[in-house]
Amino acid sequence: MKKHSARVAPLSACNSPVLTLTKVEGDERPRDSPAPTETQMPAGVEAGGRASHCCWKCSREQLKKFFWGVAVVLCICSSWAGSTQLAKLTFKKFDAPFTLTWFATNWNFLFFPLYYVGHVCKSTEKQSLKQRYRECCRFFGDNGLTVKVFFTKAAPFGVLWTLTNYLYLHAIKKINTTDVSVLFCCNKAFVFLLSWIVLRDRFMGVRIVAAILAIAGIVMMTYADGFHNHSVIGIALVVGSASMSALYKVLFKLLLGSAKFGEAALFLSILGVFNILFITCIPIILYFTKVEYWNSFDDIPWGNLCGFSVLLLTFNIVLNFGIAVTYPTLMSLGVVLSVPVNAVVDHYTSNIVFNGVRVIAIIIIGLGFLLLLLPEEWDVWLIKLLMRLKVRKKEETAEGNGDIGSGLQTKSRRTRPSFAR
Repeated sequence: MKKHSARVAPLSACNSPVLTLTKVEGDERPRDSPAPTETQMPAGVEAGGRASHCCWKCSREQLKKFFWGVAVVLCICSSWAGSTQLAKLTFKKFDAPFTLTWFATNWNFLFFPLYYVGHVCKSTEKQSLKQRYRECCRFFGDNGLTVKVFFTKAAPFGVLWTLTNYLYLHAIKKINTTDVSVLFCCNKAFVFLLSWIVLRDRFMGVRIVAAILAIAGIVMMTYADGFHNHSVIGIALVVGSASMSALYKVLFKLLLGSAKFGEAALFLSILGVFNILFITCIPIILYFTKVEYWNSFDDIPWGNLCGFSVLLLTFNIVLNFGIAVTYPTLMSLGVVLSVPVNAVVDHYTSNIVFNGVRVIAIIIIGLGFLLLLLPEEWDVWLIKLLMRLKVRKKEETAEGNGDIGSGLQTKSRRTRPSFAR
């Protein structure tokens, strides 16, 4: 029997879907072998029993996957909205977005240890940590993780990861979290445009429409606040963050392709190591130049920093590995559903004004995001659905005409006079 393994593309922190580059190449679930029967049953009954058993099993598996999807969506939505709101709250006491980015990215180091704990608890073929590490290092090539590979295939993604998070957090200082979260949803449109240009992905008219809607939403969001200085800078920062996230995804697919769960966990842990080794100097420079300065370490809200890091780590774990239990499309919905959550919080905690232009911009960007979730064969499925509905309607019309004709014939027989004496 052939075994396949699910492969995923690690996504940058603070990004969406999904999931856009997440790819499934197979399923590790073993097939159930049919149980031997002692009595000979009729062929029709046996076939019907197998068909009903198969349908019941399929529906049960799909239902299980759907409920897991709901749980994953709620987890993604709550962790993403929670980290955004906690970052906004942290900046009131600790105005250092780059230091917060550096601190949270260090937690990426935990990805591979957490994955290995899950591997030991669940896998039937247990390996030592060293063996598992060597096997996952094959993702980088035959020579494994060398110094050259580290700087050519890991370091650029570490820089993009840091830029994505820093620009997103810096934008939270300038504008409200509702606008930040909804504008970041445009990264899915940027992914499509870059994939179409760089990766030569299939052209889809509906996705071009979605990209146009995203750009229109950005312009309308800028107009909603009257083109103020802080508003324009904040929107530019979010768009820059979404662009870095899209570039991260497309480059990952171009240079590295797809990765198994263990390989993805190792890659994300390597990004954490890169952050510790090479990015640590930047917060130190910003501190001594008083760009990001605090009087003493006692003034740092460690609870907020750790809470933000835990929520962001949870978000990335669920976003990258949730595909093991549910559908990628459901996972993508978790990011866009965080927008109304942030809107409700902003309504009660800030002086945000939901004027008509802002509401329309949010709806347009959300609609564009949902259009990008449509599968590539959506038009074929739609045509098949319409054809089935058309055929069913004809059958119902024919059955209705037949019933009317038989009714009239029966009535005429009853009312016909009898000449028999």
